Amino acid sequence: MVMTIVEAQVARENWRALKEAYEAGTERLPSQLVETFLVHESPESTLWRIVGLWYSREALEEMRRSTGTPGAVKMFRAAGVEPTLSVFDVAAHAAGESWQFESEFIGH
Repeated sequence: MVMTIVEAQVARENWRALKEAYEAGTERLPSQLVETFLVHESPESTLWRIVGLWYSREALEEMRRSTGTPGAVKMFRAAGVEPTLSVFDVAAHAAGESWQFESEFIGH
């Protein structure tokens, strides 16, 4: 597996635009993507990240070849910022038995 982290400092007045772009952009995910998260460092911080977990580096490269600008980059651009991208090989992974998540933006 491979993890991508796309991140940027987003001004508070653009948080809603980022969240809306993320929600719209994740209605249909690339088949090469296992899961994705929009994460925020803390209520006081302007640092936001979109974390993607991909089946493999080859799957990530396949997605990149088949699309123009990656979706996560477009999402940050909708919030008026230019993000940076990091790619990590996943060395190990574990998840709880009953892992379940519902998308809800509380407090932002």
